[in-house]
Amino acid sequence: MKTVIAIDGPAASGKSSVARELAGRLQYAYVNSGAFYRGITWWVLHTHTDPALADEVAAVITRTKLESGYQNHEAYLLLDGADATPNLRDDAVNRSVSAVSRVPAVRECLLAHLHNLAEERDLVMEGRDIGSVVFPHTPYKFYIDASPEVRKQRRQAQGQTDEIALRDRSDSSRPNAPLIIAEDALVIDSTHLTVDGVVGEVIGRLKLQGLPVPAR
Repeated sequence: MKTVIAIDGPAASGKSSVARELAGRLQYAYVNSGAFYRGITWWVLHTHTDPALADEVAAVITRTKLESGYQNHEAYLLLDGADATPNLRDDAVNRSVSAVSRVPAVRECLLAHLHNLAEERDLVMEGRDIGSVVFPHTPYKFYIDASPEVRKQRRQAQGQTDEIALRDRSDSSRPNAPLIIAEDALVIDSTHLTVDGVVGEVIGRLKLQGLPVPAR
């Protein structure tokens, strides 16, 4: 297993921007686990499967060939050769991703892919359960948060219409790998910080932990 830096947090907390910038600074690969779940959600909808029916979602995943790897230092996921990237922020995906993410078969399948990615490259991985479930033994764990008002504003600025409070309740209450703060994670409130400000705090912690950080 290579070095894994876990960046968790709720929707629109800024974790994606922070994780991507941090990966660039460290010269690590970047993995957006949420994009993988969104990709599967798009595929479920693309195959005309009801995302609320866990057994049918599981059946679709079982018969679909999933391929993951890296391109330009960023992880990708293909589903029967199809790239879901252009559709990851579709309104239909926004509405259904929480339901699909709850399906145990989906989580088990993606967990294997995420672990495989960590065997290939040092990486920064962001999501909702990276430090608590996916890589609980990594010493490098961060939880990025922000006020609900700021997160809602950020989501709207991204052109997204999903309801932040509803997504929080769904992610925090799901029985499999809920959104929680890992006990040994450093919590950073990004409400009044820029991306560079948050990355600076993360890098400061990594240096204290003895992780080599390239000079800018």
